[in-house]
Amino acid sequence: MDAEQLAERLRGRFPDVIVARGEVTVTIARKELVDAIAFLRDEPELEFDLLSDASCTDWPGRDPRIWMAYHLYAMARHHRVRVKVGLPEGDLHVPTITALHPSANWHEREMFDFFGVIFDGHPDLRRIELPDEWEGHPLRKDEPLGGVPTRYHGAHVPPPDERGL
Repeated sequence: MDAEQLAERLRGRFPDVIVARGEVTVTIARKELVDAIAFLRDEPELEFDLLSDASCTDWPGRDPRIWMAYHLYAMARHHRVRVKVGLPEGDLHVPTITALHPSANWHEREMFDFFGVIFDGHPDLRRIELPDEWEGHPLRKDEPLGGVPTRYHGAHVPPPDERGL
């Protein structure tokens, strides 16, 4: 099944399906996430049995601000799909999919750590990379860039967020 055929098959269940650059993307509401991931995994013609990646992006000033992206792969059928969910700035909650794909545990903890997304029902939602006392979410675009002042052959280079333009 090529990307166009897969997209056509998915349009029977999901109204917002696009194909761009040979990749299929399904955009859904957050309340549909668990059911959609279960359908994509359990439907005999699809069998998206591997969560290869889960990530998110930050778009300050836009609504929704945070976009979740779940990349699924069907090992037996060799096709891929991306499932996207948008979250408004004031409500960064989304249901966990760890019951369907246990590997989501680490991906979701990382997004919690770096972006502040809350995964409702997650079995162990706590920081995975940063210290517990860390304040903020460093991959949001409104966070300071930080950095370490650097001295190079007598020159001083301040951290990126302290440089004048």
